[in-house]
Amino acid sequence: MVLHRPHLTCAGIAFALYLHHLVSAIEVPLDLPQPPTITKQSVKDYIVDPRDNIFIECEAKGNPVPTFSWTRNGKFFNVAKDPKVSMRRRSGTLVIDFHSGGRPEDYEGEYQCFARNDYGTALSSKIHLQVSKSPLWPKEKVDVIEVDEGAPLSLQCNPPPGLPSPVIFWMSSSMEPIHQDKRVSQGQNGDLYFSNVMLQDAQTDYSCNARFHFTHTIQQKNPYTLKVKTKKPHNETSLRNHTDMYSARGVTETTPSFMYPYGTSSSQMVLRGVDLLLECIASGVPAPDIMWYKKGGELPAGKTKLENFNKALRISNVSEEDSGEYFCLASNKMGSIRHTISVRVKAAPYWLDEPQNLILAPGEDGRLVCRANGNPKPAIQWLVNGEPIEASPPNPSREVAGDTIVFRDTQIGSSAVYQCNASNEHGYLLANAFVSVLDVPPRILAPRNQLIKVIQYNRTRLDCPFFGSPIPTLRWFKNGQGNTLDGGNYKAHENGSLEMNMARKEDQGIYTCVATNILGKAEAQVRLEVKDPTRIVRGPEDQVVKRGSMPRLHCRVKHDPTLKLTVTWLKDDAPLYIGNRMKKEDDGLTIYGVAEKDQGDYTCVASTELDKDSAKAYLTVLERPDRPRDLELTDLAERSVRLTWIPGDDNNSPITDYIVQFEEDRFQPGTWHNHSRYPGSVNSAVLSLSPYVNYQFRVIAVNDVGSSLPSVPSERYQTNGARPEINPTGVQGAGTQKNNMEITWTPLNATQAYGPNLRYIVRWRRRDPRGSWYNETVKTPRHVVWNTPIYVPYEIKVQAENDFGRAPEPDTVIGYSGEDYPKAAPTDVRIRVLNSTAIALTWTRVHLDTIQGQLKEYRAYFWRDSSLLKNLWVSKKRQYVSFPGDRNRGIVSRLFPYSNYKLEMVVTNGRGDGPRSEIKEFPTPEGVPSSPRYLRIRQPNLESINLEWDHPEHPNGVLTGYNLRYQAFNGSKTGRTLVENFSPNQTRFTLQRTDPISRYRFFLRARTQVGDGETIVEESPALLNEAYTKNHVDIATQGWFIGLMCAIALLVLILLIVCFIKRSRGGKYPVRDNKDEHLNPEDKNVEDGSFDYSDEDNKPLPNSQTSLDGTIKQQESDDSLVDYGEGGEGQFNEDGSFIGQYTVKKDKEETEGNESSEATSPVNAIYSLA
Repeated sequence: MVLHRPHLTCAGIAFALYLHHLVSAIEVPLDLPQPPTITKQSVKDYIVDPRDNIFIECEAKGNPVPTFSWTRNGKFFNVAKDPKVSMRRRSGTLVIDFHSGGRPEDYEGEYQCFARNDYGTALSSKIHLQVSKSPLWPKEKVDVIEVDEGAPLSLQCNPPPGLPSPVIFWMSSSMEPIHQDKRVSQGQNGDLYFSNVMLQDAQTDYSCNARFHFTHTIQQKNPYTLKVKTKKPHNETSLRNHTDMYSARGVTETTPSFMYPYGTSSSQMVLRGVDLLLECIASGVPAPDIMWYKKGGELPAGKTKLENFNKALRISNVSEEDSGEYFCLASNKMGSIRHTISVRVKAAPYWLDEPQNLILAPGEDGRLVCRANGNPKPAIQWLVNGEPIEASPPNPSREVAGDTIVFRDTQIGSSAVYQCNASNEHGYLLANAFVSVLDVPPRILAPRNQLIKVIQYNRTRLDCPFFGSPIPTLRWFKNGQGNTLDGGNYKAHENGSLEMNMARKEDQGIYTCVATNILGKAEAQVRLEVKDPTRIVRGPEDQVVKRGSMPRLHCRVKHDPTLKLTVTWLKDDAPLYIGNRMKKEDDGLTIYGVAEKDQGDYTCVASTELDKDSAKAYLTVLERPDRPRDLELTDLAERSVRLTWIPGDDNNSPITDYIVQFEEDRFQPGTWHNHSRYPGSVNSAVLSLSPYVNYQFRVIAVNDVGSSLPSVPSERYQTNGARPEINPTGVQGAGTQKNNMEITWTPLNATQAYGPNLRYIVRWRRRDPRGSWYNETVKTPRHVVWNTPIYVPYEIKVQAENDFGRAPEPDTVIGYSGEDYPKAAPTDVRIRVLNSTAIALTWTRVHLDTIQGQLKEYRAYFWRDSSLLKNLWVSKKRQYVSFPGDRNRGIVSRLFPYSNYKLEMVVTNGRGDGPRSEIKEFPTPEGVPSSPRYLRIRQPNLESINLEWDHPEHPNGVLTGYNLRYQAFNGSKTGRTLVENFSPNQTRFTLQRTDPISRYRFFLRARTQVGDGETIVEESPALLNEAYTKNHVDIATQGWFIGLMCAIALLVLILLIVCFIKRSRGGKYPVRDNKDEHLNPEDKNVEDGSFDYSDEDNKPLPNSQTSLDGTIKQQESDDSLVDYGEGGEGQFNEDGSFIGQYTVKKDKEETEGNESSEATSPVNAIYSLA
């Protein structure tokens, strides 16, 4: 993060612009009589576009309003006589219109404007009007230029003289820029200089181009063509080493010599205030280096700049101190030479003391001063109202003394405009200054009751422009106090402004300025408010993020609350467009799914009307690298090739790896395989190749963000064939049927085949040294041998072969023919019960000859036949336990207690199970029960809690009862644990609460003779608001509350009577006007927009009671079979959803509808109404 300090304020910027105003002359209000003052005029050297109308500006102010006239070339210019020339209304600006024809060149010349009124005449500078010119290049034939390699050469441009001078640049005839360096460069005169010519310079032609400013046209000279004579033919390899370039070309190395300027010394004159450009261009082999020095001292500090490959030295804003001798030193390894340039600085006139308007009261004295300097010293000439002062009528109150005019005892009527002309051979200055004699009391020119706001500790000023004649004195006061403000933190200026070096909070208040002269006084008030500065207390910080992430740039601002704050964001110093992916917030900016285009400088700018603060940070976005390009294959060999590539842009995350992939077009065309991986620092690698592969390569770059797109593939490279060097791997022999053996292997891939017509020689024999080998040649990675004995070992070999020969002799692998099912079952199976869920098994193993394959495991199949509890359904799903290997014992676990089980055993090989053993039966003893199926908790009121539970899903024995432990808790506080024991048939319990606020935690478990089972834990639900309930109980016993409840009950009774009367009369209540619900179009009452009211709609459901929160809850009978659709009127929808407890016959409503429990206490009554 970069915080821009010092703090910028709008007032500070305005103050800097106002410093000039603090010392400027006092302006005369325009409502007072005054001589003319020129306010706007064209520049002295005025060049115009011939295609446009000409405007020569001249504006002036004065009272009375001035009239204007012009001279051209020193003679009166009669505007009225020329129909093309007009003068703007209330202005002296000339307009020369060429829409109807005419030549702009006819109006070239020197113009001067005169502005007159009753009090004098003001003059403009002499305006030299010229029309821009862009002449065509003269026709010329350019011959081919022959030059020796290594010789110097200059190609002349000689552009046509334009006005202003055109911009020169060199290009080829195909409009390609000419590359320039220290050997080839363009001089200030437009010529193209070659320090030495090389053979490659003849590869293009050279054309000088001139661009003209006003017409925006480019004119091209006929191109030069070079023919370079060389001693040795062109050899690109010899030019790669720059050090030996010239010797390799047979070019003689030479010492430097100057091509411009000529000789060893020259001189140059420059005018003060302009830029001085010194130039040295040298020839030599190799091209010389140029260095600049000043004799007797250093180059001017802070104003020098080297240009054109150090061949030019620019000194900006030249002054007299820059005179002296400069020299350039041209050097190469063969030697050096220098050229001295003597610089003389002359000066057109410049002001030392420019005359200012002079305002005097009758009888006052004054003076006009006109002091200028230059080289040579300028001459001073005074004029009055445009005429030489010597030719003007005599004025006894005026005395001319060189550069000063002294006025004594002036009187009304002495007003005039004086001109001072300072001139020498390099130019002139003209200034107008009027003398106005007035008798005016003080007046304040600023608006009344100004409000000035300033940032604390900033410099500020309070303006109080005034006028009067004699010139009034002005004083400042604060809050009506009598002390004049001047000195310390305050500085009063002559023009009426009060400057404060540092505005503090205590400087707030009302300031009064008072202007006084002998004719009276005037005053005005200014109110100053000092505001807190705007500060960014947490700005954005530099971040490096991955593409697609969500960076956040902070910008938390502290500012004066009375000023409106505006926070804007810049990206790369331009306003940031806040699109859909960006969210601007009060304290920052969030970018969603950041992309590469979001990278850059982000600046937060917090501004008010008075000041602003900014903070900058750089956001770097990391992306996957760009794909490598320009793949090239070199160093081609039988088993290797060099691959070279050009890395793509790493997109701010360094490339860590390159992955080289290949594709071949014989075995898997179009499929790319990884070949090798290389570090990100290399861009060339030697790749190992296999025979008989038509390779094509591509490269993928990898950085921390991800992988690039693959490069464009390289050209193909075909390697020659050879016999295979390896045999297939993964050779196996196994039977798929009892009379066969399938031999399989992993085939060779494209880089292992080594030649055409790849095939495999398969050999096999029984594992017997006396057995004979069988063989078969195949092309697929599989061969089946039939009519084999059951499960016998075989020796197997698989050898690769192609048209170039066979691979080395393969290794021998042992395989087996197919298996058959085992013929015998385990015997003497014995069972020993370990506990209620596990048994131990032992058995006698089968003989190995009966297995007919590879023994895998013994397997015990078992199933739960029944439970020892009556009427308990059990699943008889068969399960098994495996005992891998040749073993005779094991354990079967995870059985259900108190059950009858059956069990049988088999032996298993690769083909499957053998015969089953005799079925064994065994019982499991009792165990502890599982947890009860559920534990439901209801709170019908504040005094009791109802518990209900169901039997365990797995009793695992004969239940002997239930154990319930419970304890009260309130937050982190718990009460003592209480215990209740119940019979096995009891499934309900009601707890009488001793504390209406606390909740309860219940632990319930069943037990058998073996012990207690698993525990189910539940907590009583929290009351709606415990504190509210406590207060609720308290107010229910208050007399005023009982009376209120009685009044509500009476009102409800009256409403019920009214509803009953309306119903007995068949009344209908319109509802369409009051309800937004849509009526069923099949309803017979739709037409009249009403429905029959029936109090059946508001009856509670049968067997329901009202809860504390006013909802209808089911009573305990809800859990009956009737309610679950097992009987009664319970039903199910077509989708199986239960609707039994909502579908009730009317006769049931008539008999049971009044049985719903209604609240009798005032508390329950108000909840029921809710």
